[in-house]
Amino acid sequence: MKTYFSPEALLPEGWVRDALIEVGDDGNIARVSTGKAPPDAEPLGGPAIPGMASVHTHAFQRAMAGLAERMGSPEDSFWSWREVMYSFIKRIGPEEAAAIAAQLYVDMLRNGYTAVAEFHYLHHKPDGKPYARPAEMALAMVHAAKSTGMAITVLPSLYAYANFGEVALESGQKRFASNPDMILSMIDEIRAEFPGNHDLRLGVAPHSLRAVSPAMLRDLLAGLNVTDPYAPVHIHVSEQVKEVNDCLSWRDQRPVQWLLDNMPVNSRWCLVHCTHISMTEAERLAQSGAVTGLCPTTEGNLGDGIFPFLRYREKGGRFGIGTDSNVSRSPVEELRWLEYVQRLSLRRRNIGATPGNPSVGTNLWRDAASGGGQALGRAMGAIAPGLRADLVVLDDTHIDLADRHAETLMDSFIFNSGSCTVKNVMVGGKWVVREGRHHDEAGIEARFRKVQKQLLA
Repeated sequence: MKTYFSPEALLPEGWVRDALIEVGDDGNIARVSTGKAPPDAEPLGGPAIPGMASVHTHAFQRAMAGLAERMGSPEDSFWSWREVMYSFIKRIGPEEAAAIAAQLYVDMLRNGYTAVAEFHYLHHKPDGKPYARPAEMALAMVHAAKSTGMAITVLPSLYAYANFGEVALESGQKRFASNPDMILSMIDEIRAEFPGNHDLRLGVAPHSLRAVSPAMLRDLLAGLNVTDPYAPVHIHVSEQVKEVNDCLSWRDQRPVQWLLDNMPVNSRWCLVHCTHISMTEAERLAQSGAVTGLCPTTEGNLGDGIFPFLRYREKGGRFGIGTDSNVSRSPVEELRWLEYVQRLSLRRRNIGATPGNPSVGTNLWRDAASGGGQALGRAMGAIAPGLRADLVVLDDTHIDLADRHAETLMDSFIFNSGSCTVKNVMVGGKWVVREGRHHDEAGIEARFRKVQKQLLA
């Protein structure tokens, strides 16, 4: 057992002073109390907040961030961006994918993320032929996470069709081709490769309703339930107006409406984006217990739309944040964008606050961390006994945070601070960032630079 002392800590019930956090050898928090630090307690070095989970990312897109910002036509949209992405992935194999992911995870750790959900659909070789090991590319993600100290939930993606009605895959989608048996066998392969790894969780990701058939989706869930009935299930849904309209043509229902009517959507599910949903869908989704995976910087970058956050939260809806295309690797920026687009849409301020919890920064971080842990199927998201010791220590000597405490500190962290305000980061009881630096950032960056140079040649 190791005891850590923090002058201030954000607990589930709110901010406390003089926090003592006891962590066992298993990487879990055993006890949290307040009082004078015992002689053997290790000072955390600043205020402590729970680590953040990214509920949605495609790691390989870290290497193309910033490369799709040139006009292709006056009607540029998600769909034209997707063509750029399809072209970019033609040179990415397991070695390249691992180097890109490792750089991404270091970026994220230094900013306060301690776990990531890898929504993984880059299964095959660039020509669409399978690797000798079907899980080759997914295993590269796990190795990257293990090398950096990032906790990971791997979600192999079922991707069978180009659109509703079982339309055949396009040439650019051949690398994604999969069926339920293949996805379930990949999970078995990954589990066998990393037995007893407490920083690894496995689930599935039916890519979207346009990419899977109802029968396939039911088969995938049935197979998953045999091995783990609590494993996470993530799906892209209602990201684009075209997707909603195509779904209406297919089944005369909107995507979220169809899922809620036809699938067992509950607390193990994470519905990603949901930018184009009705108020009725938002209310029903909140009641389901599922997490909505919001990716504000990506949704803004792609021109997706704005999620009806206020109504969803009023009905008790849970949410997490994701880095998605990785144009940003900072949870602060995701939460700031989340709040600001709501303010612009509603022409009001302090949307994330409530009468009982007036601090927007504290509310958003605490709720996103909790929802993120649920979405990843991990015991994390709060500083509390029984949960993983995922701690983010803020640098309260930084000019942006100096002389600020509790809610004022957190509001300043989200809405005032720039970079370098995260000091130390712990994942599962192990330090991975100290004094703002990752222990292997130089070597990881060198490998990433080499791969990026090859990709851009």
